[in-house]
This record gives sequence, C-alpha cells and structure tokens, in this order.
Amino acid sequence: MAPSAAVSKRDDGPSTSEDFDLDKTAEEAKSLIEKVIRDVGKKSATRQLLFGSASGWATGFIMMKLGKAAAFTVGSGILALQLANSSGYIKINWDKLTRGVERVAEQVEDSTSDKKQGLLKKVRNIIETNSIMAAGFTGGFFLGVAYS
Repeated sequence: MAPSAAVSKRDDGPSTSEDFDLDKTAEEAKSLIEKVIRDVGKKSATRQLLFGSASGWATGFIMMKLGKAAAFTVGSGILALQLANSSGYIKINWDKLTRGVERVAEQVEDSTSDKKQGLLKKVRNIIETNSIMAAGFTGGFFLGVAYS
C-alpha cells in the first residue's frame, strides 16, 4: 500500500546559479567592507595598525600568488600555441588575433574608465580618514609581496 499523504520536499540546500545574484552579492560585500573599515577606524591606533598590516600582508601575498599563477598560465599557453604553430599543427592568423585583442582591450578600458575615478576617490577618502590603518596596510602589503 502506498502512503496517502504527500511528502513535501523542502530544499534548504545551497543555492544554484539560477538563484545567485552577482550584483546583490557584490553590494553586500562592499557594504560589509565599508562597515568593517568604519568600525576599525574608531578603534585605537594599535588596532588600526595591526588590522591594516594584517589585511595588507594578506592582500600582497594573495596578489603575488595569483599573479604568478596567471603569468604561468598565460605564458605556457602562448608557448604551447607557438610550438603548435611552428610544428604545423595549427595556423595562427596573428594579424587577426592582434586586432581582436586590441578591440577587447579598448572595450575593457572604456568600461573601467568611469569606475576608476570613483574607486580612486573612495581609496583617497579611506586613506585620509584612516591614515594609520593605510600606513599599516602599505607596509603589510609590501611584506606580503616579499614573503610570497
């Protein structure tokens, strides 16, 4: 005999890509970061310096690791394409490739030029209002770069 009551399945699992809103997540992260910076800016100079140094070190370390991985990936991809081209496996139209890259670079530059000015103003505001934390961040960033 089959049960007569229907089973209600409730899905509380992780959201799928259909439910994910990148803009909403970016806004939440941005507001969280601004809140943390405001809160730390009200703390003592020692805490500001420690927070700035730790976040700077982490940023520098991560940026160097990601930069090395990206450089290795791009470099090995170019090397593989060149080897395949010289061996005759593929034929690369370098002129067409160069034009395409230049077009994409122009589009990226156009889309980021407006955002760059707003970002620079925000960074300047953070540095002016939290100079101790900014100094710690700068020192920590260079230590993170050197450590990686």
